[in-house]
Amino acid sequence: MPAADVDEVLALFEEWGTQNYDEEVSQLDHALQTAALARAEAADDALVAAALLHDVGHLLALRDGAVGDGQTDIDLGHEGRGARWLAAVFPPAVTGPIALHVAAKRYRCAVDPAYHDGLSDGSRRSLVRQGGPMAEDEVERFEGHPAHADAVALRGWDDGGKVLDLEVPDLAAYRPLLLDLAR
Repeated sequence: MPAADVDEVLALFEEWGTQNYDEEVSQLDHALQTAALARAEAADDALVAAALLHDVGHLLALRDGAVGDGQTDIDLGHEGRGARWLAAVFPPAVTGPIALHVAAKRYRCAVDPAYHDGLSDGSRRSLVRQGGPMAEDEVERFEGHPAHADAVALRGWDDGGKVLDLEVPDLAAYRPLLLDLAR
C-alpha cells in the first residue's frame, strides 16, 4: 500500500527512526542531517524533502520485519521501494532523486574513483551489494535522466549526514514543507 498522507510518512519516522542506520547514527538523525545539509546549500523545497525522505525504504523494511540493510548480504532496493511508497503523496520532483540516490553513488564512483575513498564503511559495503561503480553505458543512461543532477546533489548530502550528535532541526520542523509539497 502506498503512503496515504504526510502524517503516515511522519509516523513511520517516529516509530522506526530510532533504529540504527547502517552507520553510527539513527535512521532519523541521518534523515534530519541530510535535509539540513540540503537546506544549508539552498536546495529547493522538493529537494529538501527528498533529502529528508530518501531512506524511507529502510524504514518500510524495518516496519515489515526485515533486518536493516547493513545486516544483509543482498540489496534490499530501498530507493525504489521508498520512492514508490511516497509517489501517492509527493510529486516526481521529490521521488525522482530518491529513486536515483543509490544509482548516484554508483555513478559518482564511476566518474570520480577518488569519491569511493570518502565513502563511509557502510556505504562501501552497500556499494558492493548495489552493483559497484557503473559501467560506461550505465553512466550515459544515468546522465540522460532528468533527475540525475538532483540525485547527485542528494547523494552528497546523504554522504555528509552521518555525524554523531549533530544539532539540526527536528522532524516537526519539516511538516509544513511536506504538507506544501503533498499532492
